[in-house]
Amino acid sequence: MKQVASLRYGVIFKKAFSQPDIFKAFVKDFIGIELNIDKVEMEKSFDPPIGNVDSRFDLFAEDKQNRIIVDIQHVRYADHYARFLHYHCAALLEQVVTSEDYRPGLKVFTIVVLTSGDRHKVDLATIDFDPKTVAGKPLKEIPHKIIYVCPKYVTDKTPEPYREWLLAIQDSLDEEVDETVYKTPSIQRVFDLIARDLISPQERARMKDEYSFGLLQLDKFEQGIEKGRTSEKQETARKMLADGLDVSTVIKYTGLSSEELAILSSAQG
Repeated sequence: MKQVASLRYGVIFKKAFSQPDIFKAFVKDFIGIELNIDKVEMEKSFDPPIGNVDSRFDLFAEDKQNRIIVDIQHVRYADHYARFLHYHCAALLEQVVTSEDYRPGLKVFTIVVLTSGDRHKVDLATIDFDPKTVAGKPLKEIPHKIIYVCPKYVTDKTPEPYREWLLAIQDSLDEEVDETVYKTPSIQRVFDLIARDLISPQERARMKDEYSFGLLQLDKFEQGIEKGRTSEKQETARKMLADGLDVSTVIKYTGLSSEELAILSSAQG
């Protein structure tokens, strides 16, 4: 077994996947594109920003034909599908400089790695921008695509070569991997780069910062879920009170307190 730093941390993910050879292998296995690049940018943004939000990409690379974005999402946000759709569109809009031609010069592909999972619990989901006929036949007019991957939900049915990458990322999350089960050379190189004894003091400090931020966001996420549950209970209680049910019955089936019901009743009155 090999001791490694977890790929849930952006600083560690970028340490490994910013290497051009690893980035190219990852992209080829997920998108089927042979990139011609010699560098991968980290924390890429456009100047001036596109729209009202200064989108910042974890990993960004482009050749003469393709613009590739890879983002690592280790905190579960309620809006991550819309968030990375916005990032993707910013990378498209930045290329359009005249109304005479709205076609971007580069194809844009975005891969989002959701290490904390997702409410849909699927290993891979895709936004395909190409228009299709009623019969579902693509017109092959728009090649741009977003791929969301969740290593947490990889199964035996997850197709290769995606499966081995997802297993490797998930395997790293507990900071220990069995490197002997992985056959892809680029994955072995990832493990070598994130070996625990090669993590610098600066990277460890960044990991601690990310961990603290992740706890804060998780707390906000859970608070949001609880707020939604409370709102649902309150709406149910309002309907039950409006139907003339007694307070004890409403308390029994909603779990709300008598004080909360009193506030609802006064608001309804």
